[in-house]
Amino acid sequence: MENRMVKFYSKESSQLALHAIPGHFATSHSHINYYVDVTSVKTRAKEAKEAAKILYSRMPKNEYVDTIVCMDGTEMIGAFLSEEIEYGGILSTNRHETTYVVSPEINNNNQMLFRDNTKPAILGKHIVLLLATTTTGETIRRSLECIHYYGGTVEWIASVFSTIDSVDGIRVEFLFDTRDVTGYEAYTAHDCPFCKEGQRIEAMVNGFGYSRL
Repeated sequence: MENRMVKFYSKESSQLALHAIPGHFATSHSHINYYVDVTSVKTRAKEAKEAAKILYSRMPKNEYVDTIVCMDGTEMIGAFLSEEIEYGGILSTNRHETTYVVSPEINNNNQMLFRDNTKPAILGKHIVLLLATTTTGETIRRSLECIHYYGGTVEWIASVFSTIDSVDGIRVEFLFDTRDVTGYEAYTAHDCPFCKEGQRIEAMVNGFGYSRL
């Protein structure tokens, strides 16, 4: 599949790019015609720092931020984003005057949870939710439900790549969208044109990567 990979550069920074592979792929909630790979943005320090800088420039500056909850391996971006937040003077209610950067645990039933040692980073906190890719918004909704259960309030959502701009009234900011990945489409499994044509799914994909079938 990798020999079909196409590279898309950010319109805002030549340092940022994502890769996309055309084909027939399945996420946990939809079928898609491109696997969007944001690995370099998540794992290369220079790119993660640039991504954090751009995301911070779009963040509402009148909000408190106490915690960044990172999904899909976005912890490096989250750490740089926390620096931008602190240096930029956004207020925090944390006594130690620094930002938590945490990730939920996913158990065998695909449920999100925070252990007792990380619950204080959620309870009563103003939270930024950070993701790698967002297609249907279902992962965001599950994350919002989890964070709400543990007593946190999500003030803002950011994603490296997204096809939607809000979930449940909360704005989703992104670095790349379908205007960057030309021709990107997502379908329900029932309406997938590839399945109707008898074309097999090539891989299961999520924010961490893909696994060939």
